[in-house]
Amino acid sequence: MIPIIRPDLSFDEVADDLRKVIESGQLTCGGKVVEFENQIAATVGVKHAVATTSATTALHLVLAAKGIGAGDEVLVSDFSFPASANAIIQTGAVPVFVDCRPGGFDLDVADAAGKVTARTKAIMPVHPFGMPADIKAIVALAEKHGLFVVEDAACAIGAERDGIRCGGGPGVGCFSFHPRKLITTGEGGAVTTDDDALALRLRLLRSHGGRTGPKVGLEFVENGFNYRMSEIQAVLGLAQMKRLDAILEDRRRTARLYRQELAGMAGITLPQFDIPGSGTFQSFVILLDDGIDRDHVVGAMRAQGVETTLGTYAQHAHPAFARFGHAPGDCPHAWIAQRQSLTLPLLPQMAAETVGSVCRAMERVIAEQAFMPSVKTR
Repeated sequence: MIPIIRPDLSFDEVADDLRKVIESGQLTCGGKVVEFENQIAATVGVKHAVATTSATTALHLVLAAKGIGAGDEVLVSDFSFPASANAIIQTGAVPVFVDCRPGGFDLDVADAAGKVTARTKAIMPVHPFGMPADIKAIVALAEKHGLFVVEDAACAIGAERDGIRCGGGPGVGCFSFHPRKLITTGEGGAVTTDDDALALRLRLLRSHGGRTGPKVGLEFVENGFNYRMSEIQAVLGLAQMKRLDAILEDRRRTARLYRQELAGMAGITLPQFDIPGSGTFQSFVILLDDGIDRDHVVGAMRAQGVETTLGTYAQHAHPAFARFGHAPGDCPHAWIAQRQSLTLPLLPQMAAETVGSVCRAMERVIAEQAFMPSVKTR
């Protein structure tokens, strides 16, 4: 079976540092976390990075630090993993789902502009699969309405557009280090920002709202959280961050191979290539034509030894968010993307022959569907 993803990490490159951390007895809040944070900040091009337990807790931490809560609304990309909206709901605020751009997966700025109300306090654009959203246009919309920008850059470490690194805009960026991401710490995340005061508050809330007091022990000045990253996680992340440029180039190389193999193939479109060379390709995601049964394709590909899955989710269409009054299709482009997107394997040092095998298998599966009575390709 050709899997969808495999972490680009080996035990040998972390063994010595893991041993040192374990032998030190300090497994959290130590120098490796600080080193990892500094590396992230330098990569993104900002002053501060605050490591967290996940991208979800990074998003929640930012919203809490900005005082967003009951009665507030946050615009959020609909085509995204539900962690995006869940973080908003956990503050007591309401997610307002914004459709993706026609022909693409990123947030439709025009749709966002039409959904701003007096209650809107922030906008949370997602950089889907590490492909940068139009952050300049998003920032312009935010400045017009006084909104705080929270970039859900979970998949986008090292990506950039218009000379701006994802997570390096005037608001904050939130990154993921889940095993399916380019850089993994097992689980983990980070917030990036140039705002000194906000970074200080994020660090306070990340660790129970406690700070060094005038006497022995801590003084607890806020009701915070336990969102701290461990030293062991930081060691894993640091080893890969030192190779980030090589990891990015390897994934872009594989994406170019896919693009060449898939060019002109019937039944598919490649909506994510508007800005070649700028994305991370955390996943390689295509769109199948409307008449093709994506779930059948997933099963048929598995039968041929290739793991595939959907791209991600149209959040508005899921039962967890029904109480906000949505019906499937309210964000029509995201609804199509959930049904018709397909993630193909993208592995470290993936051989051209393997890419070709995946593409030939998909071509066969799509061709077979064309002869099924209930399925038509467009």
